[in-house]
Amino acid sequence: MSEQPRHDGNHHWPMLRSLRGWRISALPADLAAGLTLAAIAIPEQMATAKLGGFTPETGFFAFMAGSLGFALFGANRFLSCGADSTITPIFAGGLALLATSGTPEYGSLAAALALLVGVMLVLAGGFRLGGIANVLSVPVTVGFLAGIAVHIIVSQLPGVLGLPSPSGPTLARIATLAGELGKANAYTMLIGFGVLATITVCERISARIPGALIALAASTLFVVSAGSGVPVIGEIAGTVPMPSVPLIGPEQWAKLIPLAFLIAVVVMVQTSATTRSFPSDPDRSADVDRDFLGAGAGSLLAGLFGAFPVNASPPRTGIVVETGGRSQVAGLLAAAIVLLLVLFGARLLANVPEAALGGVLLFVALRIIRVAQITSVYRASKGEFLLILATAVAIVALPIEQGVALGIALSLLHGIWSTTRAHLIAFQRVPDTTIWWPAHPQIKGEDLSDIAVVGFQAPLSFLNAATFRADMQRLLRSRKPRLVVFEASAIVEIDFTAAQTLRDVIHICNETGIVFAVARLESLRAQEAFERFGLYDVLPRDRVFHSVDHALRKLRSSASDVHA
Repeated sequence: MSEQPRHDGNHHWPMLRSLRGWRISALPADLAAGLTLAAIAIPEQMATAKLGGFTPETGFFAFMAGSLGFALFGANRFLSCGADSTITPIFAGGLALLATSGTPEYGSLAAALALLVGVMLVLAGGFRLGGIANVLSVPVTVGFLAGIAVHIIVSQLPGVLGLPSPSGPTLARIATLAGELGKANAYTMLIGFGVLATITVCERISARIPGALIALAASTLFVVSAGSGVPVIGEIAGTVPMPSVPLIGPEQWAKLIPLAFLIAVVVMVQTSATTRSFPSDPDRSADVDRDFLGAGAGSLLAGLFGAFPVNASPPRTGIVVETGGRSQVAGLLAAAIVLLLVLFGARLLANVPEAALGGVLLFVALRIIRVAQITSVYRASKGEFLLILATAVAIVALPIEQGVALGIALSLLHGIWSTTRAHLIAFQRVPDTTIWWPAHPQIKGEDLSDIAVVGFQAPLSFLNAATFRADMQRLLRSRKPRLVVFEASAIVEIDFTAAQTLRDVIHICNETGIVFAVARLESLRAQEAFERFGLYDVLPRDRVFHSVDHALRKLRSSASDVHA
């Protein structure tokens, strides 16, 4: 007897997709994961809020909003959404150009930015624009994270060293800090680097150990008992604000749109990477578009509650998976614990030293520098290693939002450059088979003197149409074949310019008596392009085949007749 589809209580609630199929038996596992997640998130969210120039409770609101929004609308059962140190330096740098950090206007602009980012993410998810997440290549992403790490380190070192925070460009701030090292405060250094060391050791032992929370508790006890006079975060408001739309002028909304777009792209990239790294169901592809909706809902809620944009967190998501979490219930439980802390335990946080939060952020910065990937790229491709360096230098040397925009541009240019490098390649028959394979010096293949089997290893577009035409003309002049079979398995798309070029090439073949055929036109989009651009007007439909071998068996005799 076949198994009937199982219906659960959330079947009619697509917004609760990440909770679908949840059973009370999963509560112990989700409770354990939620407790661990809260222990990791509390110091991290406080530190990230400090990085952006906000009060610690603002980071808590961002975490609660991100967790609730993603649980309602996201698809991934494990993903943790909240304040994130990757995007915070970007929007903090952009907002600092519009308002002074820590002022009410600064907070209003941050909340407005969260609303704009949320709207963009919801639109991206609704229109299924998951492909946007691929605009950053791996080398650019690695360089981007390395540059962000430098910004975090430079912004937190003054607090850890007990020095005044210098102003100006990042490179100038580094030079100023280097000249002031002799005036560093021993207490703040002990606290900051002690927190860094504690988290690092705990992380090496097990990612489940809340090293940051342990270190913050120890440093707080040290400050209270020693009376060292180091700066502490001070009193935290133990209330939750009422939801509201920030009151800023139309011109300020307009100024935030470019920054919101940059943040939205980075969030899409990180959300996509996170949900694919920790899939809910390994047998199914990740629903990236639904996860964009979840992250967008989180940012919308964050904006309504006066916080800032939120993002998916790969480390926190990994914690949920490693601790046995089964669903978004783990994230909701962690958010509930944070809410209880805000309402009833705010006084416990008043004596947390700022240097301790700096130590947490130094750990985060060092962790996001992907040394192994940088080394791997250097060994495999010196050109792409230079792309890493260029992106990192741009983000460090330029205002950060301009550096991020340049990084996205470099990634797109890298993709365009790769596409323009495509050339026509010859195919050879694998001996004693009917398989035709790209020619390679180390693979013995067979050629047919009067027949050319060629392919093009990229989509045909305006970027490479001229190269395709030149390579085909060179082939026809040098080989003078009587039959050309174009192996089109790699042609996933054809645009107008490329279609006209292909049409011209077929015309040349027809006029010179060369039989032209296409094999393995597998892409549905490419097939539609053949119809849409009228390529069948010059290429008879019976010259499009499922395989090269089939084309040769059908056309060799007719090609001989043409030349005869």
